Amino acid sequence: MKQDITGPLLYLFILGDVLGAGIYALVGKIGAEVGGAVWIPLLVALVLAMLTACSYAELVTKYPRAGGAAVFAERAYGVPVISFMVGFCMLAAGVTSAAGLSLAFAGDYLRTFLDVPTVPAALVFLVLVALLNLRGIKESVRSNLVMTVIEVSGLVLVIVLVAFMLGGGRGDPARTLQFTEGVQPATAVLGASLLAYYSFVGFETSANVAEEVRDVSRVYPRALFGALITAGVVYVLIGLASVTAVPVPDLAASSGPLLDVVRATGFGVPSWLFGLIALVAVANGALLTMIMSSRLTYGMARQRLLPAPLGRVLRGRRTPWVAIVVTTLAAMALTVTGDLAALAETVVLLLLFVFISTNIAVLVLRRDPVSHRHFTAPTVVPWLAVASCLVLLAQQSLQTWLRAGILLAIGLALFAAVRLADRRRSRAV
Repeated sequence: MKQDITGPLLYLFILGDVLGAGIYALVGKIGAEVGGAVWIPLLVALVLAMLTACSYAELVTKYPRAGGAAVFAERAYGVPVISFMVGFCMLAAGVTSAAGLSLAFAGDYLRTFLDVPTVPAALVFLVLVALLNLRGIKESVRSNLVMTVIEVSGLVLVIVLVAFMLGGGRGDPARTLQFTEGVQPATAVLGASLLAYYSFVGFETSANVAEEVRDVSRVYPRALFGALITAGVVYVLIGLASVTAVPVPDLAASSGPLLDVVRATGFGVPSWLFGLIALVAVANGALLTMIMSSRLTYGMARQRLLPAPLGRVLRGRRTPWVAIVVTTLAAMALTVTGDLAALAETVVLLLLFVFISTNIAVLVLRRDPVSHRHFTAPTVVPWLAVASCLVLLAQQSLQTWLRAGILLAIGLALFAAVRLADRRRSRAV
């Protein structure tokens, strides 16, 4: 493929994926777990994400044409069902994330304009995202570029307004060092880190464009780590700003916490304006996620890993309409299974399986030397990354395990059905 992606472009690509809409809705939920010290689990989540990012940096620069966790698993283990389940976990996580973002869209930010029931509004929103997805990737990517700029500007606006608020002698920065009463700080931080981790996922999708990056061995690690650190700094500042401006109980009770922060600064920014910025940010996250999910579904169908009808495309537009319809219906079904926090935790659980696979694959593939220079993580880092994933898995609730288990069971059933159909077809021939 043509190598058109430079270092700065890759950095912006990864930053756009990571610096997503989750923080617009989840900062209050993180506060509900940990108290005013919201910035600490965000910092912990950054460190944990960086551990796994080291494994991605090694595998992507070692196999710049590999393209993703499922292919890394195939190369390392050679077991088709493992490679399939890694890809399916990515797919299920994307659909679940879109469901959560639809609930965030239909919450307090939308109520700035319309007072409508949350779930019906979320379902309508998913239909609108599907229609844009059906229209074409060109239109979707153009929309994403504009929405990413708006999304980042909203976060910067929150930080600047609270800085001026502090400069005027208002706000309570002492809240940033307070923890939830009756809970051990370490326990609270670890539990909140589950939700905070959701805000950092997205960097893993950059493995899919490795073949199009110039001088990938040098550029990719710099862009990856630079984007994650930038996102981490922004998130920590948002965490500090939020609890400085608004008491934690108020943030925790809101599905539009950053709107409450902007209002609390008292600088006269119209609620409708920031509400619009937040809606654009959430819509952008949902659109990117559904584009990824539908294309991954389409690709797996074309590789005979999912039922063949999922590989059909729309005439004229050439978009994978069956995959778009099916992933949209799945996201719609998931919206009624839990709130945003529950769905975010399910996304994290599913991706933790992917990350465990990738971190182990790094160690397995150390036995496969290549002739070119590439990034190599210290051997202890993949082990620490696996351990961190296992710790986060242990924090998940039974409800989250049940939701993820049902999704994985569906994946296994589809894999078995496709393999059975292939065997019958080969016997007929």
